[in-house]
Amino acid sequence: MNAIQSIGSVATTAATLTTGIPSSIPTATPQAPAAPFGDLMTDAISSVNTLETQAKATVEGLVSGNGVDVHQAMIATQKADMAFELVLAVRNKAVQAYQSVIGMQF
Repeated sequence: MNAIQSIGSVATTAATLTTGIPSSIPTATPQAPAAPFGDLMTDAISSVNTLETQAKATVEGLVSGNGVDVHQAMIATQKADMAFELVLAVRNKAVQAYQSVIGMQF
């Protein structure tokens, strides 16, 4: 068995020497193009809108006494708030980057 393993390692070393590329290293595959920033923001805003609607429904259920826990209402409200804050922060950074690029002189 040791003889077979050593022959395999010699073959790998020989392939590395002749091609310059080890045979065990995977080659890079092209990736799919990334989605445009506008599409990502549109999806994020629709997700925030969905979370806001769910939070509103849970709070209304809590107030009307339709069997909604205080915990469920608070969690839904916090999820919506955090999602909104995240989208707002990303928007602010994008506007700041845009203003920085506009301010550059060529």
